[in-house]
Amino acid sequence: MGSTWFSALKKDLRSNRLPQIGLVIVGTVLFMAIFAPFLAPHDPREQNLYARLNPPVWMKGGSWDYPLGADSHGRDMLSRIIYGARVSMLVGGAGVLLSLAIGLPIGVIAGYYGGRLDDLLMRIVDIFLALPTILFALAIIAALGPSLLNLIIVMGISSWVLIARTIRGEVLRVREMQYIKAARAIGVRDVVIIVRHVLPNTIQPIIVLATIQFAFLIILEASLSFFGLSGITLSWGWDISVGREYLRNAWWIATFPGLAILLTVMGLNFIGDWLRDVMDPYLVRD
Repeated sequence: MGSTWFSALKKDLRSNRLPQIGLVIVGTVLFMAIFAPFLAPHDPREQNLYARLNPPVWMKGGSWDYPLGADSHGRDMLSRIIYGARVSMLVGGAGVLLSLAIGLPIGVIAGYYGGRLDDLLMRIVDIFLALPTILFALAIIAALGPSLLNLIIVMGISSWVLIARTIRGEVLRVREMQYIKAARAIGVRDVVIIVRHVLPNTIQPIIVLATIQFAFLIILEASLSFFGLSGITLSWGWDISVGREYLRNAWWIATFPGLAILLTVMGLNFIGDWLRDVMDPYLVRD
């Protein structure tokens, strides 16, 4: 089954421009994140007051030393955007993995065993869903303190509930299939049934949801950094926050990090929509 939908992905990708664009965007951002020390022309924290508020290279007074201009402390905006990609991809990717580690087993257990255990776990999920994400994240940051590790923990705790609820619904569907009932009837252990039969048939919507969650977590990290609550100053959100005071005479400080967020999230959404269209067997397509 896995090879079937993988082949469908490859076939559909050849004729679909949006996922191609999304893969190029996300691949470029990931490449920048991995090779930031080799790509960045300057140390992103290095200050040069002589270059303070230098405009981009195509504007009057710009230079190739600072292709996208410099901020209010003379730091190179291109280098900060490249290193900001590292923070966004790390926080978003690690946050998705943590949310999967929490939400996947909870959703599988709730859906497979049902009954009172399912009711208990889903009431816990409902409580977390009722909490505003931003306020909940702020509360955790305030309790744990701002740092990169704590920010990743916030990302995971803030997003596991949707994964748990989604996987539970899929498990409820799969567990009623005849081959699952047959495996139970002949005494196959629950762990074996879950690992070999249930999970492989429920993983497709999780891949789609994880892609969309990735984009959401990038926005959440940028929001927390914008308000100075993440403890990270080498972030797209932080640069937007600093640049808002210079929108009239140095628009590039906030504009280029904002475009980086926009393009990255747009690329992830293109990929997520494409995965949903190809993997969802119930979706009617032209």
